Amino acid sequence: MAPATPGEGTPCPPGQDEVDRITAAWAQVRPDLDVAPLQVLSRVTRLAHHLDRARASTFGAHGLERWEFDVLAALRRSGPPHRLTPSQLLPQTLVTSGTMTTRIDRLASRGLVTRQPDPTDRRHVVVELTADGLHRVDAAMASLLDLEASFLAGMPRRDRDRLADLLRALVRPFETPPPATAPPAR
Repeated sequence: MAPATPGEGTPCPPGQDEVDRITAAWAQVRPDLDVAPLQVLSRVTRLAHHLDRARASTFGAHGLERWEFDVLAALRRSGPPHRLTPSQLLPQTLVTSGTMTTRIDRLASRGLVTRQPDPTDRRHVVVELTADGLHRVDAAMASLLDLEASFLAGMPRRDRDRLADLLRALVRPFETPPPATAPPAR
C-alpha cells in the first residue's frame, strides 16, 4: 500500500482546500521546485472535473450526452435555419472530421439532426437541427444556465467579471492560432 499524502483523509483547515494540501506536500518533499503554478492550474483542473460531472448530469436529464449538446448548441447558435456544414462544426466542437461524421450519424439516427444536400454545392451536405433537436438543446441550455448561475451566486458580479477576464487571458494562447510564417527565401 502506498504511503498517504501528508494530511490525506483529514479535512482541510479553514480557508484552505485540497490544492493547498497537495502543494504543501510537494513543497515539503521537493523544496527545490516552484509549485506556484499548481495553485492556479490544479484548481482549474479540479473545477473542470466538477463542471464536467455537473454538466453531464444536466444534459442527461434532457436525454443528451455532452458531445450531443455541443453539436446541437453549435447548430442552434448559428440562427435560423440552424444549418451548418460539418467543416463549420469542427472548430466549434474541437473534434476531428472522422469523429464529427460519426457524431452526425448518431444524432441523425436519433432524429435530432438531418443531413441535406448543400444548396450552394450539391457535392457536400449541411447538417440541420430538427424540431426535436431544437427543443432539447433549448431546454438543456436553460437548465445549464440555472445550474451554473447557482455555482456563481455567492460571488459578486465584479469578481465574476474579473475572473472571466483572467481565465480569458489564460486560455487565449491555446486558442489563438500561431502567426503564419513566411516560407524561407530561395
